[in-house]
Order: sequence, then structure tokens, then C-alpha cells
Amino acid sequence: MATHEQRPVKAGLSRRNVFRGAAVAAGGVLLGGAVDLGGAPVVLAAGTPVIYARADWKARKATQSSQVVSTMPDHIVVHHTATANATNYSKEHAFSLSRGIQNHHMNSNGWNDTGQQLTISRGGHIMEGRNRSIDAIVQRRHVIGAHVANHNSHTVGIENEGTYTSATPPGALMDSLVETCAWLCVVYRLDPKRAIVGHRDFNATSCPGDKLYSMLPKLRTDVAALLDRLKTTLPQAGTEQVPDANCPDFPDVPQNERAMEFYHGPTVGSRDTAG
Repeated sequence: MATHEQRPVKAGLSRRNVFRGAAVAAGGVLLGGAVDLGGAPVVLAAGTPVIYARADWKARKATQSSQVVSTMPDHIVVHHTATANATNYSKEHAFSLSRGIQNHHMNSNGWNDTGQQLTISRGGHIMEGRNRSIDAIVQRRHVIGAHVANHNSHTVGIENEGTYTSATPPGALMDSLVETCAWLCVVYRLDPKRAIVGHRDFNATSCPGDKLYSMLPKLRTDVAALLDRLKTTLPQAGTEQVPDANCPDFPDVPQNERAMEFYHGPTVGSRDTAG
């Protein structure tokens, strides 16, 4: 059967019960129970997304172990991959996407590994990106990535498969993005109305595309609604101490940005320590 005949399937588990915990194991297995993250146990739904580890998509060995810092990130940056809007929604295709991104980042960019911490396919499959990302998130720590120039030290990057200049992301992708952002907001104690931004909010780029960028207000609302259903109390906008240097400065979107697969604007700058 041709792969384009497959229908999107939502990654993750249905929201039937509420569990304590934020840990995800290799192979996309959700762990329930109380998890000590250095504070009160986090309350999440069974809909916490299944996240496939690097071993699942057969990642190459990074040339260097990622830097992990104890400072928690203060922004979640939404990207698109600037690749084709594939109609193959299978897990196998998602894994191939992750390998393709890693190969480009290591072979073409000369980086140590994949730049982003997380990747979501058009079929809604969620995958670990840069090495040590999941372990760091579960421990409320931060892996320094390479996805938004001069702001990698305080941002988590989510690559969303496709090009969203005018096309609308599939529902399966958006569902997984909502769940992933909610998970990160709980772990890092972030207010989604302030923390969720697009790549273009920090760097001069069209990423994540005009269409997906226009959907960010709804994404923030949907994440907040999910957190409300989980009875999760998070900081209110304006109460968090975010340094001015870490806040978006909303540069102009370039009119003639280079069009190339996997390229979506500046990713590493003079203030960054990782590539």
C-alpha cells in the first residue's frame, strides 16, 4: 500500500486518568507515579505525549555530549523544518525525518548533533532531538541546543515537520504540539501565554511560516486550557523574572529569505556556546 494512503494518527495516550510524574522512558513509554523533580510532584494527564528516544529513530552518535545547565529555559520556540509537507504519517517516516535533520545539522552545518531538543512529525509522532534532551527536561535542567541564534542558552526548540508559509499543519501535529508545550510548561513552570514564541520573534526569519505563526495565539490558549483541565497552577504572565536580554525583540521578517530544505533562519550566534 502506498504510504500516502495512511491517515494521520495522534501520538500519545488518551486523557482518561490523571497521573503524577513527568518522566518518559525510551521507546515512548510513559511512566506514572510520583517523580521527584526537586519540588512538588508534577500533575499531568495520561495524555502526556509519548516521546520516542534517539535509540528508537537510530540516531547517529553525537561527536560531543551536549552541555546541560541547571538554569531552566524561559521560552519554548516553535519552528517548522522547511521540508516538504509529507503525506506519509507513519512512525517510520517520522524516524527518517529525524535522521535527515541530524545528518543535515552534522554534515552540512558541522554541528556536534541535531540542533533542536524535540521534533514533531506531520503524523504527530514526537521525538527526542539533541542528545540528553529528555533526561535534562525530566530533571528540570536544560540542554543547550542550536536552533535560535544568540538565545540557545534559555530556549527549548520544537521542530515541526513541514513548511507553513501558507499550508495549515495537520491536526495530529497540532495536537501533539499542544501536549508537548503543556508538558514543558508544567516541568519548567512556564506561563504558555508568555513562554510560547516563534523563531521569528527572536531572529530575522520567516520561521515557523506565516500560517503556523498565525496559529500561535490559539496554541497558547489551547495549552492554557489543557493545563486548566489538569488543575495545574502556573505563574501568571508578568510575575516571572525573565531578563530583558532573554525577551523577544521581534525583528523584521526578511522578504527574500533563502529557500532550502532544513534551512529556517539563524540558529547559532556569537552569544551561543554550542553547535
